[in-house]
Amino acid sequence: MSIGASTITVTPSTPTPSSETKSRFERRTPNSKMSVASDSPVHSSSSDDLAAFLETELDSDSDSSSESFPIEQAHDADAQVSNHRLKRQKLEYPEDETENVASLAFSGEISEASSSKVPCEHPGTFGNMCFVCGQKVEVTGVSFGYIHKGFKLQQDEVTRLRDIDMKALQSQRKLCLVLDLDHTLLNSTVLRDLKPEEEYLKSHTHSLQDVSGGDIFMLEFMHMMTKLRPFVHSFLKEASKMFVMYIYTMGDRPYARQMAKLLDPKGEYFGERIISRDDGTVKHQKSLDVVLGQEKAVLILDDTENAWPGHKDNLIVIERYHFFASSCKQFDHRFQSLSQLKSDESEPDGVLSAVLKVLKQTHSLFFQDGGEDLSSRDVRSLLKQVRKEILKGCKIVFSRVFPTKCQAEDHPLWRVAEGLGATCATEVDASVTHVVAMDVGTEKVRWAIREKKFVVHRGWIDAANYLWKKQPEENFGLEQLKKQGTDDVTVEK
Repeated sequence: MSIGASTITVTPSTPTPSSETKSRFERRTPNSKMSVASDSPVHSSSSDDLAAFLETELDSDSDSSSESFPIEQAHDADAQVSNHRLKRQKLEYPEDETENVASLAFSGEISEASSSKVPCEHPGTFGNMCFVCGQKVEVTGVSFGYIHKGFKLQQDEVTRLRDIDMKALQSQRKLCLVLDLDHTLLNSTVLRDLKPEEEYLKSHTHSLQDVSGGDIFMLEFMHMMTKLRPFVHSFLKEASKMFVMYIYTMGDRPYARQMAKLLDPKGEYFGERIISRDDGTVKHQKSLDVVLGQEKAVLILDDTENAWPGHKDNLIVIERYHFFASSCKQFDHRFQSLSQLKSDESEPDGVLSAVLKVLKQTHSLFFQDGGEDLSSRDVRSLLKQVRKEILKGCKIVFSRVFPTKCQAEDHPLWRVAEGLGATCATEVDASVTHVVAMDVGTEKVRWAIREKKFVVHRGWIDAANYLWKKQPEENFGLEQLKKQGTDDVTVEK
């Protein structure tokens, strides 16, 4: 079974396979070895090949029984082992198939484990059966149910595979990109939550039979309507040239897969790399534990920073996409949604377009002048480098923005501004370029007006943070703050 750069060998604990099975193997490649020269099931759409292979090979190989061997019934491993004979399987990539090498690979080193004196290390299991030696074992490790139900790997094996994955990705000049769904790539609402002023949308939906040209869909079988974010198709197409992409959502698996069909109807971007809340290792949180890529080569795009407590340095926080009124209500926003305004984000100048530029910058920095050895490169440090260019050259003083008892340097807004490359200070001087305030009546604001410095409210920093681009100061004057109300200007989501 091949899911990556090296091999997995399953050695029989029962008599050798039947002549019919042997001939089936031999028809594929010489010496009874099956060569899988296709993309990795983790890094391409050939995860479908993995699932099909598992079910075909495990179901069909018995010379004494015609019963199937369903992975989905892993709890009955004893009966499975007794009723089925395991055949020797060794899959490996041909040496010239470098483009198809990818992240998940299995231990060739222990391929002869059960037929030699070397004990099997049980690198992983299907259900509770080792996929190398066929023994019933209890493996502690990480479950990769999105690849195949019941698939689990030991932590040491995960680490080994990630090392191989890193080399494979570098040979293709690619990194990993993990994408959230809701409020990042799209926005969904339950049909019963549509406001009267949103009823017009029902006549604008596109057919589910051909989703490639549409952006709003009625999924009546799910009692739901979904709107794709503007520019998403171009975003995915361009990003796929630089990244191996995963979907990671807090929605359930059926929802995740249905959304993937809308975004990627041909299965060319995500394959089986669709991770839902059912696959996570920590409840109500997301983690790179279930992503088969080294952390230093993984970027994350999500609208919720708190969803990734252990990976904030990998994270690009994106402005939320509030197309439906129910989305605004969910986050207690008082403004009207885009659908109520009969408006939408700009394709060329919208959020996804801006983020794509950040991805291109980071990817370029990772691979520039790298030669063959890129082991010292880390997207986390490069992402910080890109961020620091956004407000580079700005010196900011805050006026009545922080609570009285708060140490200014410890406030999140101060830290965000510094992360964007600005210099922050507590007192004004000639080098100050911006005063961030909430009230025009402060001494520092009056000084800024006299000295012809920029006076903006804190939303200016927020916008730069979420849009990854310095925003026009005239759009964030204190007069705009009064119009929209201070409750809608926040530093944290």
